[in-house]
Amino acid sequence: MPENKGRVLLAYSGGLDTSCILAWLIEEGYEVYAFMADVGQEEDYAAAEQKALKVGAKKFFLADLKREFVTELIYPAVQANCIYENVYLLGTSLARPVIARGMIEVADKEGCDYVSHGCTGKGNDQVRFELAFYGLKPDIKVIAPWRIPEFYNRFAGRQALLQYAAEQNIPVQQTVAKPWSTDENLFHISYEAGILEDPNVTPPDDMWKLTTAPEDAPTSPERIILEFQNGLPTKVIVPEQQKEYTDAVEIFTALNTLARKHGIGRIDIVENRFIGVKSRGCYESPGATILRVAHMDLEGLTLDRNVRALRDQFTTIALSRILYNGHYFSPEREFVTSSIPSSQRTVNGIVRLKLYKGNTIVEGRESSEGLYDAAQSSMDELGGFEPTDTTGFISIESIRLKKWAQSKAAKGQSGVTAKDVYGSS
Repeated sequence: MPENKGRVLLAYSGGLDTSCILAWLIEEGYEVYAFMADVGQEEDYAAAEQKALKVGAKKFFLADLKREFVTELIYPAVQANCIYENVYLLGTSLARPVIARGMIEVADKEGCDYVSHGCTGKGNDQVRFELAFYGLKPDIKVIAPWRIPEFYNRFAGRQALLQYAAEQNIPVQQTVAKPWSTDENLFHISYEAGILEDPNVTPPDDMWKLTTAPEDAPTSPERIILEFQNGLPTKVIVPEQQKEYTDAVEIFTALNTLARKHGIGRIDIVENRFIGVKSRGCYESPGATILRVAHMDLEGLTLDRNVRALRDQFTTIALSRILYNGHYFSPEREFVTSSIPSSQRTVNGIVRLKLYKGNTIVEGRESSEGLYDAAQSSMDELGGFEPTDTTGFISIESIRLKKWAQSKAAKGQSGVTAKDVYGSS
């Protein structure tokens, strides 16, 4: 029996990798505790606990983190319209801070010397988890097996892991029929690796787990009403079902159910990982997609133009990058998120939506704090707006453009050519 090297809390998923890591850590002389976070994934937690203990974990911890996941991570991201590279809604990134915090709380309570995870050495999650660990507990020690030569040289591929699992009597599900890796939570599910590493391979129909294919979705649309207060969803009304949802977790769960039914939230992208490697990923973010569409639409009615521009140009981009890169427990994240509440004070009202075959269609919006003035905008009445005032506005705006044109003319560059407009070929 090897010498006891200390107590480790392992982020355990119940899959092949973390089950083998659990056994390997024990083989290396560590006392291993297993930690699993319930962030809304569809999981048999009792079976996962039984498996972890069978493999050799001394203790198993399950933390229900769904509510703080929604209220502390998902909702601020919705308020800020967070998105990475204009398409990815950050579902994996959003869950990592609450999971890491849950782990550190257990590690402290149980007197663990180390925390460990099963993230690969090429991915984003190793960065997200470890920066979170250090941001929460600077003196914690981390064991990352996929960056330890003795481990990754021994387990060079999936077959080596399967062979080790067989030797250690670790029950695993054979996944040859579905050669890809997934990560799931209440917000989304991601798919990567395996056949998806060829960016030109179309994902098979049976890969998608959460959403109905848009072409197979109901042929009749479903209409819902979303109510917001300070940019946060506070009520979902589903007239067809005669149901209302007001609890934060229930709101998100209800939107997931509706979006899944109507095939909403699928994307297939090639993204830039933080470490510099490009990665192909497929994602399903059903309820989140509905929320984003509704929230952005209501902001058009209620948010001041310059406030929205500043938020879009700074807060949205900065917070999205912070989340993706794993810098949640940082001074810059605290600084950026402090600006969100003030930008959302007027984002109050309702949005009426139609869900239909992969689409979230806005059919109307209403707010007592709307900045829209129908009379002022009307083509049929002046509504207090004097068209002659625009003459002076245009005159002021044109001063620099006239000077620029005069400067070009003085250099013999009269007129506008296609090259001026489109640049050289």
